Amino acid sequence: MKYIWRRKVLIIAAIIILMLLVYISIELYRSKSLLRVSVSEISSEKISDEIRIVQLSDNHNSVFGEDNQKLIGLVEEQNPDLILVTGDLVNSDEDNTDIATNLIASLCDIAPVYVSPGNHEVEYQNNYKTDLLQMYEEAGAIVLDKQYKDIVIKKQQIRLGGIYGYCLPAKYLETNEADPEECEFLTDFQNTERYTILMCHIPVCWLINDGLNEWDIDCIFAGHAHGGQIQIPFIGELWAPDQGWFPGRESGLYYSDDNSKVLVLSRGLGSNEKIPRFNNSPEIVVVDLIPK
Repeated sequence: MKYIWRRKVLIIAAIIILMLLVYISIELYRSKSLLRVSVSEISSEKISDEIRIVQLSDNHNSVFGEDNQKLIGLVEEQNPDLILVTGDLVNSDEDNTDIATNLIASLCDIAPVYVSPGNHEVEYQNNYKTDLLQMYEEAGAIVLDKQYKDIVIKKQQIRLGGIYGYCLPAKYLETNEADPEECEFLTDFQNTERYTILMCHIPVCWLINDGLNEWDIDCIFAGHAHGGQIQIPFIGELWAPDQGWFPGRESGLYYSDDNSKVLVLSRGLGSNEKIPRFNNSPEIVVVDLIPK
């Protein structure tokens, strides 16, 4: 009788372990290969006609289908008016730029492509002494780094900018924590009647340091957090850069206190981390700007 009971326990344990292994294998595959399209609407009184924006972030030399055709095809299906790439197309420790530049070239056949750098672009240029941002421009993108352009999309006046930095509000200048050059750029950038869109790879100041309330910028597109990297069932995201363990805000839309400004935070597409993405599908972000 004891032998039969032990045998049943062992069989049940083996089944549970097998089920866990199958689940982990499926989630690892899904989190690396199965693209997810997330669609959101953002309304504003400054917007007179609907504008569709696709955001791609944190690709980290990932490839979806041969020559990234699966990714490119899904972006094309969204019929965007504008494509924003918010950094970390490459890995800073891989001397490989072809995946990034080929992707940019293909995206440029769909819609205008604007790129702002992430920490891996900055580190790559330091490591390999290569002007990576110029390579992005040669592939067809417009690169914005502490720069902005006043553009017109569907007769809509837009100010579009890009920056790599922490973008701490000007009040942090008093404690020498804010970067004066960043503050100067953002002060100039926000001085307009146009609808303002900022590409900013790092989200932490907008989430934690009151950036959404302090800066007068209508919409910020960010990445860097990788959706928390690992999503634990019933618990949530595990860790995000600059935000630490169990950050609580790792993807989605986050509004200022008066709901007039919004941060769009992408889960990203890939990861260069030793710990793989888990329960965390690569994300193509689609935002429809609509009149209020």
